[in-house]
Amino acid sequence: MGMKDQFQDKSDQLAEQAKKKFGEGKDEASERSSRTQDEMGERQRGSQSEETDRRRQEEQDRFDQDYDV
Repeated sequence: MGMKDQFQDKSDQLAEQAKKKFGEGKDEASERSSRTQDEMGERQRGSQSEETDRRRQEEQDRFDQDYDV
């Protein structure tokens, strides 16, 4: 095996490692993105629920005020 072959093998090996790392990075980024979207969706649903609860309470307070007079 000549020097050229050794360098070629090492080059191929490093290229494979780079492809593998790149694929892992893409998978990790995709997973993080998905997780972030899930968390944002939960927060948004939570804030909608809080908004609904607040409106309901305001309506109940107005109703109670009308009948207290």
